[in-house]
Amino acid sequence: MSSDSETAGRGTLLGFHRNVVFAGLVSFLTDTSTKMVYSVMPLFLMSLGASKTTLCVIEGIAESTAALVKSASGFFSDKIGRNKPFMAIGYAVTAIVTPVYAAAGSPLHVLLLRFVERFGKGVRTAPRDSLVAASAKENDTGRSFGLHKAMDNSGAIVGPLLAFGVLSLVAEGYRIVFLLAAIPAALGVITLLASIKEAARPKESRYLRFRFRDLPRRYYLLLGIVFLFTLGNSTDALLLVKASEVGVKIAFVPLVYLVFHVVSVLFSIPLGKLSDRIGREKVLVFGYLLYAGVYFGFGYSRDLCAIVGLFALYGLYSAATDGVQKAFVSDLLDANKRGTGLGIYNAMLGLTLLPASIIAGVLYDRVDSSVPFYFGAATAAAAAVLMIAFLGCNRRSPP
Repeated sequence: MSSDSETAGRGTLLGFHRNVVFAGLVSFLTDTSTKMVYSVMPLFLMSLGASKTTLCVIEGIAESTAALVKSASGFFSDKIGRNKPFMAIGYAVTAIVTPVYAAAGSPLHVLLLRFVERFGKGVRTAPRDSLVAASAKENDTGRSFGLHKAMDNSGAIVGPLLAFGVLSLVAEGYRIVFLLAAIPAALGVITLLASIKEAARPKESRYLRFRFRDLPRRYYLLLGIVFLFTLGNSTDALLLVKASEVGVKIAFVPLVYLVFHVVSVLFSIPLGKLSDRIGREKVLVFGYLLYAGVYFGFGYSRDLCAIVGLFALYGLYSAATDGVQKAFVSDLLDANKRGTGLGIYNAMLGLTLLPASIIAGVLYDRVDSSVPFYFGAATAAAAAVLMIAFLGCNRRSPP
């Protein structure tokens, strides 16, 4: 185990460092809450009179504005050498905001609440990822991030199931879903405070002043590829709208979203472990190409069964990219700069979601419902080509 891991609370659980497991449990509880909300939010917004463009803009503004917080929280967690305080604040904000959605009366209200909730996510994300990276066993980073992704997505299975149960009992019971979602969010905060040990770092090893040249060139090249891919990776809300438009009944929309998360849970750890063995780039190329095929299918298909199958493949893409990208970023950074680097990475993802969502929403409403999916397929295919070139450069020029 690395020296970082030794300071991050001792002991293992289920073959992983206990911090990794409990960080995953906190994410499971919080994602149960947020996916209860998210799985019904597109339909709730449309019931308030929002268009598809409005829906995408709300998601894009909330994610992109809060993304600025991710880079700041990552840097300051490196500067003070602590992750847990940022995690506690971020998860607490989500727990407080979640039940307030029940009082929303317009899309503007939802936008304001989404911004505050995503602000909390921005505060916690980079410090949490830094904690996972610091706590991972040597040569086990991909597998550790895979476990975190699997537990996070397990919450994304339970959340839509609970939302489905509520909507099955109460027609358009969106506000009841929001109130109940506050319970697992609060339990996540309690688990964090009680179970996660700080990954404190000695003062002399802390990163006190940010300079762009302190981060390696390969890190910025990776960010460029991920940016291109993310530009065509608009909000999942459009996929839920697509499912509704091809004939999925409102109460069953959360279950379609659940299919995506079940597959992601099943494959996150195996694909994370595979990336430890064969290299992150190869797994990411597979994930990007799979995404291109899936999004092309969403644009082309009008068949209900095909759409459900595409959601399953979408889960496989998620398992091959989300955790693997974070592990790749961690690989490229010194230990005392991981919070900063992961913060910039997460901020870039969030900021790119605004133009991506606006492009997708406008194409959906004003051109054709298939076009935003074809656009996403094209950017993913281009990102896969660039990642292959990145792999070739790495072979010629080892770090």
